[in-house]
Amino acid sequence: MVFGFVGFGVAGSEMKSRAARSTTGESRLAVRKGKAEKDPNKPKRPPSAFFVFMEEFRKDYKEKHPNVKQVSVIGKAGGEKWKSLSESEKAPYVSKAEKLKVEYTKKMDAYNNKSEGPTASGDSDKSKSEVEEGDE
Repeated sequence: MVFGFVGFGVAGSEMKSRAARSTTGESRLAVRKGKAEKDPNKPKRPPSAFFVFMEEFRKDYKEKHPNVKQVSVIGKAGGEKWKSLSESEKAPYVSKAEKLKVEYTKKMDAYNNKSEGPTASGDSDKSKSEVEEGDE
């Protein structure tokens, strides 16, 4: 007696087509086409208090340890130092970060107002019927 597996061949070919689809990128989840381009005129976000601290700390650390070239070592040392600082010791960095944030918000307001312009869509104050009458 011979047993035949009739449906087995169909399932195998279906599996192959699924594998082929996933490698060619025809998945319905693959909708993303790429990153949107960044505007080079847009102001950069201001650094946090920690990053303001790290600017100063890096300079001091490199002067004291000129042989250390690894960024990770400097970053770890800076993080440990930041954690050990009291709130009063962090205050100058926090205030400088707040000043930078205020400047950033002013720059962003100016950037947003400039990019909006008087007419964002390019339409004039005339309605379409006035434009058509003027063309005749």
